[in-house]
Amino acid sequence: MDDFPVLIPTLQIGFFQRLQEAKKQYLLPALFEQVGKLDIGLLDQQLLEFAGNDRLAFVARHGLRGELIFPIPYVLSENPALLGYYRLFLGFSQKEFYRGVFSKFKRMEEKGQLSDATSRLLPLLCRSLIESAWILIQGIPELTEQSLNELSLLTLGPQFRGSRNVNLGAEAIQIVFTLIKAIVSPAIIEEGKDFLLIKSAAVRIYRIAFAPDPDIAISQMLESGAVRNRIAIEVKGGTDFSNIHNRLGEAEKSHQKARSAGFTEFWTVINVRDIDDARWRQETPTTTELFYLSQLSDSHSPGYQQFREYLIAELGI
Repeated sequence: MDDFPVLIPTLQIGFFQRLQEAKKQYLLPALFEQVGKLDIGLLDQQLLEFAGNDRLAFVARHGLRGELIFPIPYVLSENPALLGYYRLFLGFSQKEFYRGVFSKFKRMEEKGQLSDATSRLLPLLCRSLIESAWILIQGIPELTEQSLNELSLLTLGPQFRGSRNVNLGAEAIQIVFTLIKAIVSPAIIEEGKDFLLIKSAAVRIYRIAFAPDPDIAISQMLESGAVRNRIAIEVKGGTDFSNIHNRLGEAEKSHQKARSAGFTEFWTVINVRDIDDARWRQETPTTTELFYLSQLSDSHSPGYQQFREYLIAELGI
């Protein structure tokens, strides 16, 4: 009987990368980091002014500080992007929240920007959201830091799915890097946030890393300390076939720079299907191998098998 195919969770890989970014920008860890930089006396004074003693006491009985639930102008003026934390905690989608009178606050979350006009409206915004938060927490029997985080993530998941196309480029690069890591995993001797070091069967050391240009660079680290660039990988995550001309042109420019930097192999990964060989060779003549992301995501596909075979052969593992 044939084995079942191995499903590669490409969507979840992309989501994980975006989740790490969200933690730094507008999830609970971002709020904790910001609060650690504030004047606690001023913070408590404003919480008392806006939320009131009874509500703060209710939250305190659950072992929580008020700013985890109630937004105040002091926090949002210091870090406007944290409006996203309170929106997610309250369960409002971006489309639902940033309409009508709240539309003027959208740049706070998206750009981290607060204009003078918007700043003057922060007290009204905070009082409105505090009332919403008060309604919410009274319906939560077990109010904990974990439950706050879980409520935010429940709102964030659909948001990630809805806005995925905007982040396809970064996600696609992460997916390819993760696939490479899975292939070379037996040979990894050191691993960092954005790089891998591997040792080949011939005891050669290679570094596989995210790079601004190319997207993923594979280089041999010589005993002398010199670096011998080997494989430049460009990843184009866009799914719009009508724009493939521009994406292949971008890949070609990057590969030409990589060739000047001494790279000898030039691989391009695209996220559209079945482009004619003659066309891609014309658009990016420097590319030595072209792969389809959809095939790399299927470990039984010919494209994945070819990618794996070529990578192992080039690295000697």
